[in-house]
Amino acid sequence: MNIYHAVSTDVKEMHQLIQIYAHKGVVLPRTHLSLYQHLQCLYVMKENNKIIGVAGLHVLGEDLAEIRSLVVAENYAGQGIGRKLVHHIADEAIKLGIRRLISLTYETEFFMKCDFTAVSKETLPEKIWIDCVSCPKLDCCDEVAMIRFIS
Repeated sequence: MNIYHAVSTDVKEMHQLIQIYAHKGVVLPRTHLSLYQHLQCLYVMKENNKIIGVAGLHVLGEDLAEIRSLVVAENYAGQGIGRKLVHHIADEAIKLGIRRLISLTYETEFFMKCDFTAVSKETLPEKIWIDCVSCPKLDCCDEVAMIRFIS
């Protein structure tokens, strides 16, 4: 199992995997177009040429980035794939000079195991003004903001 930069031929399979969790309300849905437009910051883990995990790195500011669309195929859950993707994203963020990596999530226990801590959303104005301001959940957001300081 290796992690690769996503390529255009991965989009349909990534979309299918993300949609499974989007329907459960665990991650935000992504369109095919959104995946194509952000292809340069998406990573996939594959086994036998099949995508078993997806994660995105979205830069929000000079030293702040967000891990997005982190999903693992259900039959691979609990095998450390999500953690490997998070570590890979952190390594990529370091290469870009990012010092703070965030996630807005319902999976707080998982992210705590990956060295994230919960913070107030108000401490992340870059995230709020870039993404949250247009989210339908803005006034009733129940996701937990988590941060990991990296270097």
